[in-house]
Amino acid sequence: MKVAASALLVGAATATVAPQQQVFKLPEQLQEITNSADWSKPLHNLEESLKSLSGEARRIWDEVALMFPESFDKASFFSSPKPHTRKPDHEWDHVVKGADIQSVWVENAQGEKERDIDGKLENYNLRVKAVDPSSLGIDKVKQYSGYLDDEEEDKHLFYWFFESRNDPENDPVVLWLNGGPGCSSLTGLFMELGPASITKDGKVKYNDFSWNSNASVIFIDQPVNVGYSYSSGSVSNTVAAGKDIYALLTLFFKQFPEYSKQSFHISGESYAGHYIPVFASEILSHKKRNINLQSVLIGNGLTDGLTQYEYYRPMACGEGGWPAVLDESSCASMDNAYPRCASLIENCYNSESVWSCVPASIYCNNAMIGPYQRTGQNVYDVRRPCGDNQLCYDELDWISSYLNKKEVMKAVGAEVNSYESCNFDINRNFLLQGDWMKPYHRVVPGILEQIPVLVYAGDADYICNWLGNKAWTEALEWPGQKAYAKAQMEDLLLGGDGRKIGEVKSSGNFTFLKLHAGGHMVPYDQPEASSDMLKRWLAGEFWA
Repeated sequence: MKVAASALLVGAATATVAPQQQVFKLPEQLQEITNSADWSKPLHNLEESLKSLSGEARRIWDEVALMFPESFDKASFFSSPKPHTRKPDHEWDHVVKGADIQSVWVENAQGEKERDIDGKLENYNLRVKAVDPSSLGIDKVKQYSGYLDDEEEDKHLFYWFFESRNDPENDPVVLWLNGGPGCSSLTGLFMELGPASITKDGKVKYNDFSWNSNASVIFIDQPVNVGYSYSSGSVSNTVAAGKDIYALLTLFFKQFPEYSKQSFHISGESYAGHYIPVFASEILSHKKRNINLQSVLIGNGLTDGLTQYEYYRPMACGEGGWPAVLDESSCASMDNAYPRCASLIENCYNSESVWSCVPASIYCNNAMIGPYQRTGQNVYDVRRPCGDNQLCYDELDWISSYLNKKEVMKAVGAEVNSYESCNFDINRNFLLQGDWMKPYHRVVPGILEQIPVLVYAGDADYICNWLGNKAWTEALEWPGQKAYAKAQMEDLLLGGDGRKIGEVKSSGNFTFLKLHAGGHMVPYDQPEASSDMLKRWLAGEFWA
């Protein structure tokens, strides 16, 4: 899931949107400051860091701080390590050492020695536990869980693998990523597309439309300190997270080569619109790899902020196919706010520095998302109110309660003392590193040169709505842009009975798909349609 509105704004979504002022340009001095500063770690004390600024640069930050004081009141923080107890290696069924993989050399066609697999893996280990399906009753298929350990950085990522119910020897393998940033992918497992859901009374309910009906699926809690994952440090940018994912997949497929021959696909939603392009690029950058990456699927993602933020006002004001949530005055206010928002994002795109990207995130989120959120309507679904849960869905509480049961944690080998669906400190870390508005869409053309890309969106979502997602795919500059832009949306019919479930357009390796009556979490709202979409995409129907 989740672009958690209450967290993504660093607590600023409830701040009052300031009167509109003249659009400003961030000064050139910011580049010099950025070049001299160390932004490799999270901002532990923003106010202390800002003391080094002078002149126009400091005035800009002061202006943003005055407009959205709650954001900066909460900016001095550190993500505390999660309490945990590491199990000794002998309690695991398998331990795969990256150093062993790095030590394997082969002779290439030119007679030269080279590593069998690319990448810096020597600091990584993978611990594996075979989960007894009868212990939890989540599914009857073969399951593995465990941790990817970066021993040098003290990072430990939890994963859970479910074999395909159909034909695991031949079916594809899919990685699923939830967003946030800072939300557990076990949310996707138990609330959206996994083999089971959790009921209000804590029972396990079988999911007929699970994505592992026709594919083996890996769920991973990333970045560290999310869900069952833990670390004494933190990850606060997408690029760093990508290195961990490459290592995990490489070690997993080394331990289980029977799954490495099948096609592999990366899927996810929300902030995974950032993750997936970067993770795919990281994998594709390694020529000698054991990861058979064949496509990526981005669902209701945040990928190109400059293009997508323009479509918050139309979606909130009745132009996205559902009734308007905001009144005319609020809609006009958002129209007035967007030029400045766009100017700030452009500055971020040009410099990619924390000094320009953080103000863009805070200003734009308050100006373009804040008015909608203050109505109490669900930012993940324009059709319904948010409700009592901070993230709008009671199911998250049910899932957290289930995953905090001692017998569940024991069955999967969880080493943390407790589970929570989203870590808002991680969310703030990413935002205060400027990661939120980074132009990660720029790596998509390089991906399209090698593999197909699907961007899909439920049409009732607000936070990463279909209007913005369709727009950024059409605005993307790549060799096939003109042909893709000319392609017309066509009716998408359910494979079983021919009911219309949405619309789709495709050209070359690029496909956009709109699913009707789906919110931010398409598999949650439209389980049958999403399962049908996945099966047909993996079969190559839209890009063969």
